[in-house]
Amino acid sequence: MAGQRLAAGFLQVPAVTRAYTAACVLTTAAVQLELLSPFQLYFNPHLVFRKFQVWRLITTFLFFGPLGFGFFFNMLFVFRYCRMLEEGSFRGRKADFVFMFLFGGVLMTLLGFLGSLFFLGQALMAMLVYVWSRRSPHVRVNFFGLLNFQAPFLPWALMGFSLLLGNSVVTDLLGILVGHIYYFLEDVFPNQPGGKRLLLTPSVLKLLLDDPQEDPDYLPLPEEQPEL
Repeated sequence: MAGQRLAAGFLQVPAVTRAYTAACVLTTAAVQLELLSPFQLYFNPHLVFRKFQVWRLITTFLFFGPLGFGFFFNMLFVFRYCRMLEEGSFRGRKADFVFMFLFGGVLMTLLGFLGSLFFLGQALMAMLVYVWSRRSPHVRVNFFGLLNFQAPFLPWALMGFSLLLGNSVVTDLLGILVGHIYYFLEDVFPNQPGGKRLLLTPSVLKLLLDDPQEDPDYLPLPEEQPEL
């Protein structure tokens, strides 16, 4: 019964969040069971473009390391903030949400190549958190009961926490940078004098993913203070 309730609850999660979270968990489980090796997943331009191992363009965003505290920490934030974006500012705009993933993924891959970064899931997580935080500037966040601050400080708090764990912050900075570029092009520049939307979701994505019955003009009520 508990398993059925858990499965039913998971099916209530919006589609993009559900698909991405499940892909991350299944990829990590496959590595843990030694069905896959991290060497088959990391981004390698030579293997992508010379050996046509194109799946690496996707799997680089799915593997967060072996099971452990770091993995569950990352999954918590991926699931939470991906879901809040999909149910909030992207409600009724599934195609736009997927396009944000595609835009961020392409830009992170290019910049990650220059910085010799091989796994970019943490960068994508940082991007999701950053975009949510900039679109929820007045929401107060309780960071594991230790700190209480406005949402725009959350990406930097996560980066500091990552540093305390002994991790490199380059990946977090990459996600914050790409998140800021997306936020500027989507939310800031179009509202400037002479500005316009530069990130236009392809019509084919809208045709495939958007449900015309959903209301794209839905605005969520102010959120309560999230606790982490």
